Amino acid sequence: MTAIETTGPTPLRRNRDFLLLWSGAAVSFLGTRVAGVSYPLIVLWHTDSPLVMSAVSFAALLPLLLVQLPAGVLVDRWDRRRLMMVCEGARAVALGSVVVTLAAGHFSAVQLATVAFLETSLAILYRLAERGAVRNVVDAGQLAAALSQNEARGRAAVLLGQPGGVLLQSAARWAPFLFSALAGLASLGSLLLIRKEFQQRRKGPQKSLRTELVEGLRWLARQRFLRTALAFVAGSNLLLQILPLALFVLVKEEGRAQSAVAVIVAAGGIGGIVGALSGNWWQRRISLRTVLVGGLFGWAALITAMALAREPVVLGVLFAGTGYITGVFNVAAAVYQVRTTPDALQGRVAGTSHLIATGANVLGVLLGGLALSSFGTGLVFLLIGGAVAALATAATTTPALRDEHAATTEKSTETRETDHGHERTR
Repeated sequence: MTAIETTGPTPLRRNRDFLLLWSGAAVSFLGTRVAGVSYPLIVLWHTDSPLVMSAVSFAALLPLLLVQLPAGVLVDRWDRRRLMMVCEGARAVALGSVVVTLAAGHFSAVQLATVAFLETSLAILYRLAERGAVRNVVDAGQLAAALSQNEARGRAAVLLGQPGGVLLQSAARWAPFLFSALAGLASLGSLLLIRKEFQQRRKGPQKSLRTELVEGLRWLARQRFLRTALAFVAGSNLLLQILPLALFVLVKEEGRAQSAVAVIVAAGGIGGIVGALSGNWWQRRISLRTVLVGGLFGWAALITAMALAREPVVLGVLFAGTGYITGVFNVAAAVYQVRTTPDALQGRVAGTSHLIATGANVLGVLLGGLALSSFGTGLVFLLIGGAVAALATAATTTPALRDEHAATTEKSTETRETDHGHERTR
C-alpha cells in the first residue's frame, strides 16, 4: 500500500508572494523614514526658523489624527493591492517634485509641508492595506511568524532610516527625497509581481463611507477584551513617548556629545528588532494578557532604573530592554488583532487602533514638554515608572482582560460568520 503524502504550507522563506510583499514594504518603509527625518532638517537649514520647522513637522504628523479612520474604510472598500500601487506611485511623484525643486536651487516650505502631509497620508493607506493583506498571502498557522518578521522590518527601517536620511542630506539636499521616490517605485514593482489576492471578494451592495466607518467602530466597541487592551496600550504609549525627550535633556545636562543620544537610541532600536524576532516564540507560549501585564511591569522597572542611570552604556542597556518589550508586545497585539478581526473589517479596526495609539503619542509629547520644563529628568523618569506600574497593577485587576480566551472564541466565531458572505478572489 502506498502511503498518501501530505504536504504542509509553503515555508515563509519560500513563499514567493510573501517575500515580495515583505521586501517591497521594507523598501517603502525605509524610504518613508529617510524622507521623514529630512523634512525638518532641510527646513531648518534653509530658513533657520524653528517655527517653520515645527509647522512642516506638524503637517507630516497631522494625517495620523485625520486620515487613519477614513483610510481604514478605503482599505476595506477598495482592492488592497491596487490601492497600495496607487499610493507608491503617487508618493514617488510627490517626492520627485521636491527633488526637482531642490536640484534647481529653489526652496518652498509650503511645498514641503504639502508633500509631507500627502506622503504620510499615503503611507497610512499603504500600511493598513499591507497589514490586512498578510493573512491572505500566508497560511493561517504562519501568521504569527509573518507578523513577527514585519515588526522587525519596521524597526530596522527606523534604525537605518533616520541616520541614513541625515547622511544622504549631507551629500545633497535632494538626495534623501530621490532615495525615497525610488524606494516607492521599487515597492510598486514588487506589488506588480505578486499573484495572490490581498482580500476576500465582498458580496452585496456597497455601503456609504459613513455607514462602513460606523460599522467598524461598532464592531470594535463590542469587543470587550480588545477595546480594554487598547485603552492600556494608549496609556502606556502616552507615557513611553516622554522617554526620548527625557533622554535628550539628560544627555545635555550631563554635558555629553550628541553621539551619545544616537548610540542609546540605536540600542533601543536593536532591542526592538530582537524583541520583534522573538515575538512569535513568546506568542506561542503566553497569552496577550500576560504579554501586556508583564510588559507593563517590565517597562516600569526599566524606566525607574533610568532615574539612577547616567552612563550611556547603562542607559543603552535600559533602552534596549524597553525596546525588546515593545517589539514582543507589538507582535502579540498584531497577531491577536489580525486573527480575530474579519477580513472585511481589517482596515477599519487597524485604522482605529492606530489612531488611538498615535493620538496618545501626540499627547505624550505635549505632556513630556510640560513635565521636563517643571521637574528634573530623574524625577520625570520616576514619575513615568510609577505611572506605568500603576497601569500594570490596574491591568492585573481589570475583569475584561481576564476574558481573553472567551473573547478569542467569541470573535473567531464572529469572524467566520462575517467572512461567510465573502469569498477569496482567485
